[in-house]
Amino acid sequence: MNEEYGFLPMVVVDEMTMLPDVLIHFEITNSYNISAVKKAMAADHLVVMATKNHGADPECGVVAVVRQLMKASGKIVRVLFDTHERVSIDRVTYEEKSYMAFAARFEEESDINLLEEKAMISALVDLYRAFLAENGGGNAELEKRINSTDNIIQMIDLVATHLPISNDSRQIILCERNIRSRYDFLIKSISDEINMQRYKKEYFLKIKHQVEQNQKEYYLREQLGIIHKELGDEDVESESDIFFAKCESLEAPEEVKNKLYEEIKRFKRMSSISSEGAVLRGYIETVLELPWNKKSSDNNSLTNVREVLEKNHYGLEKVKERIMESLAVRELTDNAKAPILCLIGPPGTGKTSIVKSVAEALEKKYIRLCLGGVRDEAEIRGHRKTYVGAMPGRIITALKRAGVSNPVILLDEIDKVSSDFKGDTHSALLEVLDPEQNKYFTDHYIEVPVDLSDVLFICTANSSQTIPQPLLDRMEIIEIAGYTANEKFHIASEHLVGKQRKQNGLKKSNFKLDDGAITKIINEYTREAGVRELERVIGKICRKTAMQIVTGEKKRVTVTVRNLTKYLGKEKYMPDKINEEDEIGIVRGLAWTKVGGDTLEIEVNIVGGKGKLSLTGQMGDVMKESAKTAISFVRSECEKYDVDKKYFEEHDIHVHIPEGAVPKDGPSAGITMATAIMSAVVRKKVRADIAMTGEITLRGRVLPIGGLKEKLLAAKTAGIKKVLVPEKNRKDVEEIEKEITDGIIIIYVERMEQVLLNAFVEERG
Repeated sequence: MNEEYGFLPMVVVDEMTMLPDVLIHFEITNSYNISAVKKAMAADHLVVMATKNHGADPECGVVAVVRQLMKASGKIVRVLFDTHERVSIDRVTYEEKSYMAFAARFEEESDINLLEEKAMISALVDLYRAFLAENGGGNAELEKRINSTDNIIQMIDLVATHLPISNDSRQIILCERNIRSRYDFLIKSISDEINMQRYKKEYFLKIKHQVEQNQKEYYLREQLGIIHKELGDEDVESESDIFFAKCESLEAPEEVKNKLYEEIKRFKRMSSISSEGAVLRGYIETVLELPWNKKSSDNNSLTNVREVLEKNHYGLEKVKERIMESLAVRELTDNAKAPILCLIGPPGTGKTSIVKSVAEALEKKYIRLCLGGVRDEAEIRGHRKTYVGAMPGRIITALKRAGVSNPVILLDEIDKVSSDFKGDTHSALLEVLDPEQNKYFTDHYIEVPVDLSDVLFICTANSSQTIPQPLLDRMEIIEIAGYTANEKFHIASEHLVGKQRKQNGLKKSNFKLDDGAITKIINEYTREAGVRELERVIGKICRKTAMQIVTGEKKRVTVTVRNLTKYLGKEKYMPDKINEEDEIGIVRGLAWTKVGGDTLEIEVNIVGGKGKLSLTGQMGDVMKESAKTAISFVRSECEKYDVDKKYFEEHDIHVHIPEGAVPKDGPSAGITMATAIMSAVVRKKVRADIAMTGEITLRGRVLPIGGLKEKLLAAKTAGIKKVLVPEKNRKDVEEIEKEITDGIIIIYVERMEQVLLNAFVEERG
C-alpha cells in the first residue's frame, strides 16, 4: 500500500459510491470525467473515484485502475474500473479540463483482536445469508468470495457492495475510519433490510387474502342469486343488494370501493330499523352519490372567457387580464397544482359575479359557499360518522350538489372565517386550497381520500389583513379596487338600470332614468367603492315608478335631475371639498376604508401647559404611534426654525381628527400629522389645495403605503390639485388608470423636508 499517491486524476460520480475490490463498468458523459480517464490512460492508469459532496470537495474515495476504455454513442464513454483501496482526499484542484485529487493513505482505527474478528465475521455472514434467504438466495460466485474472505474490513466492503442500501449509507461505510463503528452501521442496515422485506411479504399476503375473499363473496352472491331464481323470488332485491350493485358499477378508486364493501356488509348484518343501521345507510348513500370520476367537459376557449367577462362586467381590465392569465396557466398545467385565485376588494365591486361569469364562460358547474362566520373545523372537514347527526363538510356537500368532480367552487368571504375551541378552521382550509394536499383531501365523515385537484377554487375577501399568512401563500391575490365615478356611470347605465327594470316589472317604453340623474345619484346619494348601494337606490326609484304606473298616476316615467328628489328625497352626501383658505395647523390627509378612499382633516392646536400630548378623534393604536413619532421628529427639527428648546415643555399639543364617533386607524397619516404639528409650532400656513399620504420615521424618512388608487379617487372627488405621495409608491401610481390621475399633480417625496417645502405657503416679503 502506498503511503501517499500524490495528485491523481479524479472521476466524480453522481449518486453512486464505489467501495474497494469492485470490478465495474459504467458510462461517463461529463467532459471533466472523460479528461480524467484519458489522463490516467496516458500515465499509470490510476484514478481517484469519489462521490459528489453537495457542492463541497469530497473527503474520501477509492483508488481505481482503468482497465478498459470504449467509446459509446455520441459523447458517451464506457469505462471498466477495478477499485483497490480507500484513500483520503486532502486537496482538489482543476487542471487542464479535469479535477485532480491529492490522495493519501486512509488511516483506519481498530481495536479488534483476532478472536473477536472471527466472531464478527461469522455473525455478519449469518445475518447476510438470512437477508439472502428473504430475497431468494445469492449466487455461487458470491458464496465463494464470502467463504474465502477472513478479513473483517474486506468482508464489510464485500457485503456492503452487494447490499441494496442507499448511496448515503454506502458513503458512510466508505468514509468511517473506526472499523467497529463501520461494522455496527452495516449490521443495522442489514437488519433494517430484512425487516422491510418481511413487512412487504406480510402486506402482500394480506392483499392476496383480501382479493381471494372478495372473489369468494362474489361467487357466493352469484349462487345466492341462482337460489332466489329457483325459488321464484328473483325480483325481490334487498337494500344491501342494491348497494352492492351500485358499488360494483361505481367508478371510484379501489380504496373507496373496498371501504364501501365493508360498510355494506356491516349494514347487511344489522337490523334496518336500528339507529346504527340508519347511520350506515346515510353514509353509504352519501359515498355512492359523490362524483368520484365524473367530470363535465369544459369550454377552455379563453376567447369565450373574455367575451363573457366583457359582456357581464364593465371596466376591471387588469382584473380580467389576471383571471385570463391564471386560466391560461391552469390549462397549460392540465389543472395540476394551478394557483388558487383570491379576489380581494371592497363590498359591491363585483367579486362574486366575476366568479359566476368565469364558471359560465368555462361551462362548469358553479357552487357558492359562504364562509362568513364559520368557526367550526367540522364545517370544512365534516363530523365523524359515529356522532349523532353527523354529516360531511361543506366541501364534500358542494361536490355532491355539483354532481361532477371539476366544478367551480366559490369560497365567499374567506376573510371572515374564524376559529374557536372546536378546531382551527384556517388550517382545515389549507388542506382544501393547497395544491400539494388537496389531491388527497380527507373528510372526517367520508373517511377516504377525495381528489379535489380538478376543482377550480376561487376565493373572495374584503381585506387580506385577517387572512393568516400560510393561507395567503396558497392563493394568487387579485386586487379589485373601487370604481371611478365614470365606471359607476357605465355600470349603472349598461347593467344596473336594465336589471332593476326587469326585476320590478318595468319596460323600456314606460321607464327611463336620465344620464344626469345617474350621475347625481352616484355623487350625492351614494358613497361606496362598489355599486351595491347604487343598485339599491336605482331599485328604489323603480319601485316608486311601478307604484305610479299600477295606480294609474302615470303611464310613462322619466327620472331626471329635476325630479330626482321626488323619488329619493334630499341629497344624503355632499362631496368633500378643499379648504377655502390656507390655515395654520390644519392638513388634509388621505385614508383607505373598506368602502373606498376618503379624505380626513388633521387639526393641531397648541396652548400653554406642561408638554402634554392629547390625541382625540377615535385614533387606533397604529395612528397613535404615528402621532408620537411625528412629535419626536418635529422636536428634533425645531432648531432649524428657531424654536426654543423649552417650547415643548411649556406647551400642550392637541391633535384631533374630526368625526370623533368614527374609529380611524392605519399606517399612512404620519407625514400628515408631522406637517400639521410643525405648522402649528412654527406658525406657518399649509396650502388648502394639497393632500398627502405616507408614514414617517423618527429621522424624517417617508415610507410607502397601500390603497393608493382609492386615496387618489377621494382626492380627485374633493377637488384637490396636488397630492404628496411616497417616492416608493411611484410604481403603484404608474399602474393606476389615467382617468383617475388626470387633473392631479402628484409629487413624490422621500423625506419630510420635501413634504414641508411643498405644503407650507411661501411667505412674501
